[in-house]
Amino acid sequence: MTRLKIDDVAKETGLTKRTIRYYEEIGLLEAPTRSEGGVRLYTQENVDRLKKVLLAREVLGFSLQELQHFLAIDTLLASYREGSDGYAVELKKQEELKRVAGGLAEQVDMLDLKIHKMEAFRKDMEELLSKVREAIGQP
Repeated sequence: MTRLKIDDVAKETGLTKRTIRYYEEIGLLEAPTRSEGGVRLYTQENVDRLKKVLLAREVLGFSLQELQHFLAIDTLLASYREGSDGYAVELKKQEELKRVAGGLAEQVDMLDLKIHKMEAFRKDMEELLSKVREAIGQP
């Protein structure tokens, strides 16, 4: 398995090393393994998770708190997929998943609203662009 140093991760993601360490600190990224000398060594899975965080933050406008919630759900589902510990645990999982489903439905509604607002803003920008082009004699 290939391990990447923080400089490599920063280059691949466009994040600063400080931001990557901060994301580790607040739990958006698992603490990576370290070399004998204490150097952080990241996996491709760590990089992919950071890219998911970036997408949600930059494109979708998620706050850090929303990102933490989103990633906690992802982690919860992964732990549920790992195995079953009996009927009582299954009931607990079902209740938790129902709660998660409600939260995810709210997130989807929020995204729909953001998309609607972005489409309206894009329309305004296109109209403004058209007027500017008309004013300078461009088609």
